Formats: sequence, C-alpha cells, structure tokens
Amino acid sequence: MTAVATATTASPTSASPSPRQVWSRTRGLLFALLLLVAAGIVLATARSGDQHGRLDPRSADQHGSRAVAELLKDRGVSVRVTTTLGDTTAATGPDTTLLVTAPNLLTPHQQNELRAATTDSAGRTVLLAADPLSVDALVPGVHASSSGPVAARAPQCSLPAARTAGDADTGGFRYTADGLDTIGCYPSGNLPTVLLVQEKSAGDTILLGSPDLLYNNRLASHGNASLALQLLGSRPHLVWYLPSLADPSAARNDEGVDDGSGDERSFVDLIPSGWLWGTLQLAVAALLAAIWRARRLGPLVTEALPVAIRASESTEGRARLYRKANARDRAASSLRSATRTRVAPLIGISPRDAHSPSVLLPAVSARLGTTEGGLDTLLFGPEPADDAALVRLAEQLDTLEREVRTS
Repeated sequence: MTAVATATTASPTSASPSPRQVWSRTRGLLFALLLLVAAGIVLATARSGDQHGRLDPRSADQHGSRAVAELLKDRGVSVRVTTTLGDTTAATGPDTTLLVTAPNLLTPHQQNELRAATTDSAGRTVLLAADPLSVDALVPGVHASSSGPVAARAPQCSLPAARTAGDADTGGFRYTADGLDTIGCYPSGNLPTVLLVQEKSAGDTILLGSPDLLYNNRLASHGNASLALQLLGSRPHLVWYLPSLADPSAARNDEGVDDGSGDERSFVDLIPSGWLWGTLQLAVAALLAAIWRARRLGPLVTEALPVAIRASESTEGRARLYRKANARDRAASSLRSATRTRVAPLIGISPRDAHSPSVLLPAVSARLGTTEGGLDTLLFGPEPADDAALVRLAEQLDTLEREVRTS
C-alpha cells in the first residue's frame, strides 16, 4: 500500500502526463495532420489555374482546345462558350458557326430543339463524333456506321478546305447520306469520316467522325490546324457548345414539359461512380489492414519473469497503466483493498472479514475513537472524480494506516 501511494504521490507524472508523454501520444496525429495540410496545399497549387474539360476552348490540357480557339481569335473570329441549349439556340444565325462538342449527350428533346434552331439559322453546324442515334435526329438522311481508328488520312475529295489542309488526323464514325447534297472526305474503308451536308437554306452541316484534330496535342500535326481553322472559321462568330447534364432543358420531354426525372435521383445517384468505387476499395483495404494487424485474443497465461523486477518499478508501471486508461475506479479499489488487508490484523479482524464494512468499520472506529461515517467513505467510498482526488485518497489511506499502527 505504501509503495502504491508513494508511487502515486511522489512521481510527477502520476496525476498528469509530462510534456514528453503528451508529445509521444500526439505526434502521430500531428504528423498525419501535417501531411493532410501539405497534400491540400499541393493540390490547390496544382489546380490553381483554370481547369476545364475535354474539348473546352479554355483548357490548355492536352485534350483541351484552347490552341485552336486562340488561333481563331487571331483571325478575327469571336469565340463564345455556351453550356445550355437556350443560350446556344439564341446565338445561332447566318454569320455564326455552331460547334457541338458532344451531340450524343443531348436528350431527344434537346436534339429536336437544336435541329429546329440550326435549320432556320442558315449558318454552319459542326457535329463532333455523332453516333447513329444523334445523326438520325440532327441530320435526317445521314447514317453513321461503326467507328474506326484515328490516323492521318488524305482528303480524297473536292472540298477546298480539305484540299488546302492535306492530310489530317481523322477517323472515328463514318457517314453515308441518301439523296442529299454532300461532299465526303478523308475516307476510311471507302466511307468518309468527314461529311459536308449542304442545306437548302444556304446553311450547311459538317460531321467529324472524331474530334482528335481539335485537341491541343494534335493541332500541330499534319494539316489539322488548317482544316480546323477553315471548318470553324468560315463565319465571323463561333458558338462553342459544351452540352452539360446540368442543363435544365435536359429534364424536359418532347412536349417541352419537365418530366421531373431530375427530382427522382437520390443523393447516391448524384455521386460519380468513381467515388463510389474508390470508397469501396478503401473500405476493403481498411478491413484487410484490420485483419492483418489484429491480434488473436485468448485466455491469460501466467509466465515466470526472466528477471527480477523491483516492487517499486512494478508499482509505478501499474500506476502508469491505470492513468493511461483513466482507470481511477480500479486504482482506488486497489488502494482501498490493500489498506483494509493491512489494517485488519492490527485491530484483530480476520482476513476473511477485512472487506466487510459491518465488521471492519466498527473495529477501526473503536481503535481510533472516530465516527464510522468518514471511515465508510474512505475505505468503501465511490470512485474519485479526478486524478487529484485519487492522490488525496492515497494520502488519506496512508494517514489512516499510520494512525492505526501508532494507536
């Protein structure tokens, strides 16, 4: 008992952890937090510039189209970026070229509205990699067949823009037309990958089977730049339409009424599939790490110590374990039990009755000439509220044992 109390009161770390111990416990968390902050700074720095998507005229990435947009501006062509169907149809006109970067993302209702607007505009419309369904809606009479590889191909047509550009990186979808005034260029397997459809209203539509020649990393190859500038720069204004799923018109049906489909999607539906798969992979990795690091629990086994350990060291070690686990109840119970065991023989109580309040308290009270109320709280009381109360309890038990021995 004295050793436990001495260890608890004398050691400066028994009641509160030392700065070194606080550092040892928190350095891992602080290091992880530092790494998180550093990673955030690096990502913020890497993304500090304008970041846009594929075929975006504001993007300088390899699959962006900023290079061709800047060249068009140098030639006096104004470039306007739109992301909604309403802004796009309002900007069409006879002096405007409309570039639709992703016609396959448009709903049937959007495609019908776009077709009606371009037919009446008498301008030029350029569709990139339009699939069979999109072609049927946007350019009736034209059919799209299976796509092929993108490679440098010769024009093999009478279109002035193609003959001036020469070889260009084309491919992807191939197109055929029935009963329309067309010019097909850059054939792949005897079918053109670039098709010019002359409209009756003095406008025209150009179908590009692949958008590769507009990418920043391909623009300088072969005649890509020349072909892109001639196809997109024939009018003084260029509307660069980037279809978006966030466009309100995408939720309307063929009658122009909002079908409410946007309201039926849950929060999980709005999360990109990549995040869902990434979360699942992290969960599996965490489970495997837990299995790898887990320890098999079994019954306690006594083992002889290979060396002799001083009682003070053992007591201090147990005290530190109690403090680390905030086990004040166990520490207080151990202190009180040890005191009762040592005090009982001094007042003529058998070890069997040492832990019985009805037997021990009257004997101690009679020995010291005090009331049982204070002794009851001291020897059989509740758990201390904090570490300071535990230290006071140890001191009071030491005092009680000393008084019993000297009385």
